[in-house]
Amino acid sequence: MESLHPRVRLLWVLSTVIQASVLGVIAYLVDRFAVSLPQTVIIAGWVVLVLLGVAHAIAAHRIWRFDLQDDALFLLRGVVTRTDTSVPYVRVQHVDTTRGPVERAIGLASVVVYTAGTRGADITIPGLRPERATELRERLRDLANESEATDAV
Repeated sequence: MESLHPRVRLLWVLSTVIQASVLGVIAYLVDRFAVSLPQTVIIAGWVVLVLLGVAHAIAAHRIWRFDLQDDALFLLRGVVTRTDTSVPYVRVQHVDTTRGPVERAIGLASVVVYTAGTRGADITIPGLRPERATELRERLRDLANESEATDAV
């Protein structure tokens, strides 16, 4: 099974720092305009959230795996709740490669696999080098086309 690029941990940690900072600003505004909160509580809360985010990013990177099997894309992920997902190629509708601004800055990309279905009908594989993401997108597209041809009703 293939793992994600190690730089994805940086992406996840940056996301955590941004989220913790937004919560810190909200706590500051509550302190300023509504209820008085000790500054040490706000700072300690921010530090705890960032440390938990770093631990989560490290654990998530260790667990996250994917594999192109004979008839399906298989994914293993989740820190608290482990999720094993098998996406049959015949269910793949289309595949995208995405690169947000932070991903571009650290040289990563994601592949999004859209499947037939209503709830949770897309799977994202984050933390790939851009060339690997393009290669994976093309391979998944080819496997979906091949499986469609062999799927007799």
